Amino acid sequence: MQTFWNNILKFPRFLLGVFIGFFLTTFQPVFKSLDNKKKLVFIILSNLAVLYFIYMVLRLMLDIN
Repeated sequence: MQTFWNNILKFPRFLLGVFIGFFLTTFQPVFKSLDNKKKLVFIILSNLAVLYFIYMVLRLMLDIN
């Protein structure tokens, strides 16, 4: 039974490692492309557009004036 609880206590560290690994491998190409000024502007504008789109969708869904 002690082995079971040891495995359960290791799970949060494993989950954190999976999340960190996912974000590092996902955003590594984005970080490499930040050296180019044109790509930097495009990435910033596209992120702002996505955030604005999410904001508008939530505002309309929740009927916030």
